[in-house]
Amino acid sequence: MALQGPIPVTFAMVFPHGCYIVGEVEPVKDFDASANGRFVQARDKQTAELVWQVAVMDGDPTLKPAQKTVAVKILAPVQPVPPSPMPGLPFTPVEFDAVSVTPYVNGNGRLAYSIKVRDMHAPRQTAQPIQAKAGKDAA
Repeated sequence: MALQGPIPVTFAMVFPHGCYIVGEVEPVKDFDASANGRFVQARDKQTAELVWQVAVMDGDPTLKPAQKTVAVKILAPVQPVPPSPMPGLPFTPVEFDAVSVTPYVNGNGRLAYSIKVRDMHAPRQTAQPIQAKAGKDAA
C-alpha cells in the first residue's frame, strides 16, 4: 500500500467550519523517557521534531458536545505562539498548515484520528464573491 504513516490532508478537510483555540499550547510528555519526576518532551517518530499540543473546538454545529474538542499536535522546534485573540469573540479562531491525520483504534474500540500539523496562524481572509443585486441583471 502506498500510504504509510500519517495521511496528508488539508485544514478544510478536517475543520470545514473552522476551529477555535480553547487551551494552552503545551509540550507533550514522552511517557517512556520521563521517569523519577523528570519531564522529557516527546519527539515525532518520523521527523524528530518536538511535539506540542493545543486543544481546539471544532466549529461544526452538527457535532455532539463531547465531539467538539480535539487535541492538535504541533511539530515545531520551539513552542508555537497562538494567534492574537479577536475582539468580541470568546475563543480565538485558528488555522493550521501541513495537516496530517493518523487513524487508530481508541480504548473504546472506536476509530479515532491523531491530528498533527506544522504551523498555526490566524485565519486567512478569503475574498467574498460579488453578488449581483436582485432585479438589476434580470431581463
